[in-house]
Amino acid sequence: MKDHLKFYIDGAWVDPITPATIDVINPATEKTFTQISAGSPEDVDRAVVAARKVFNDYSQWTVQQRLELLEKIRVVYKDYFDDIAQAISDEMGAPVDLARGSQAKLGAGHIKSAIKALLNFSFETSEDDMILRYEPIGVCGMITPWNWPMNQVAAKVIPALAAGCTMILKPSEESPLDAMIFAEALHAAGVPAGVFNLVNGYGPVVGEAMSQHPGIDMMSFTGSARGGIAVARGAADTVKRVSQELGGKSANIILKDMDVAGAVTEGVHYMMSNSGQSCNAPTRMLVPNADMGVAIEAAREAAESIGVDDPSKHGDHIGPVVNQTQFDKIQGLIQQGIDEGATLVTGGTGRPEHLPTGYYVKPTVFANVDNNMTIAREEIFGPVLAIIGYETEDEAVEIANDTDYGLAAYVCSTETERAKMVARRLRAGQVAINYVGGTSDTPFGGYKQSGNGREKGKWGLMEFLELKAITGARTVPTSV
Repeated sequence: MKDHLKFYIDGAWVDPITPATIDVINPATEKTFTQISAGSPEDVDRAVVAARKVFNDYSQWTVQQRLELLEKIRVVYKDYFDDIAQAISDEMGAPVDLARGSQAKLGAGHIKSAIKALLNFSFETSEDDMILRYEPIGVCGMITPWNWPMNQVAAKVIPALAAGCTMILKPSEESPLDAMIFAEALHAAGVPAGVFNLVNGYGPVVGEAMSQHPGIDMMSFTGSARGGIAVARGAADTVKRVSQELGGKSANIILKDMDVAGAVTEGVHYMMSNSGQSCNAPTRMLVPNADMGVAIEAAREAAESIGVDDPSKHGDHIGPVVNQTQFDKIQGLIQQGIDEGATLVTGGTGRPEHLPTGYYVKPTVFANVDNNMTIAREEIFGPVLAIIGYETEDEAVEIANDTDYGLAAYVCSTETERAKMVARRLRAGQVAINYVGGTSDTPFGGYKQSGNGREKGKWGLMEFLELKAITGARTVPTSV
């Protein structure tokens, strides 16, 4: 078992100030396969000192210098791609083909997107007698989740580098290895010492120390609503900016003109990819009551066609969920769905029979779900779908919006204009028509308890910038 006990601070791999370890569990085997160090507030202090020390210099780099650095990162990332993909598979259970084809690939996409955004962004403009300048916000604290680890690391780190910020990253203790490999890639690409720093550890310790730290100017957090609230509370005393991408309970409205069976089949597969561990997964499927029978059979067939297997195997299947805590939570919510009277179409509690070890969850579908049931209200974060019936389009929109969340939504229709009209009525930060999702250039973020701020593309760059107005800048002609 190889350990990964050092932190990356001020351009070097260093030991923690106080030794303490965290086991990293492979969810397919339920066994520890490596360890990381649990950081302390003192480790955060050391990283903040490094980031502050270099900020004045790095923030003054020209756009061309930062573009050249991002291009080097883009090239070097390819050399580390396979290691990053394997780490993601080992640490959070993504099947190897998903880890390569989507998980690690998204990191490359964010690098490309940030380069494009930086090339096209105007950092200084004139308007009337004002000069309007966008300047880097300062030292940024970043906390990232385990479910799409490299996606979220790259979606924060790369735009911050593009903006001219320095930073401290705390990746999830469940999936830290891909971030550590990414740190090696940044070092190899020539990111100056102190610009990027990495401290592993627990949220209530390292995350809280970052949120409260007066030397950190901004917190960028992706994770649970509970974690986001804790970060915002910690940041309040220093009035730092807090950007949050939190949970979701996304509705998927299948309109009456649609081929219901086809839309249901595609929706089930879309929702259950990554073992349902996506904050924007379309977990509430809304179908016309008249087509409920068709929807149930299509969902049953689709869910039962989804293979569940070892993530080390190639093929189109889902792997385990990330850990015992998540497994137990999902099992409890499935049982709660049964107890509250939803129709269990397929799946249910327990592991698949051929997988007695590992945190594997059966692809599960509930039908005839009421939107007030627990499985329709809480983010399950597993391969569990709730099908809800509706009578009218207005009722469907009302049900879709009746949630504490507002990260994403989906509309399926053969009539594009009609789909767009429904999409405009949905209280969500991103709406996909007929499962056409966004790219690394599409703004991503939510309404309500799904957070605030937007990541990706030029919007991700702007998250790490402050706007300055310089007035009285108009040139006054000299009188003759």
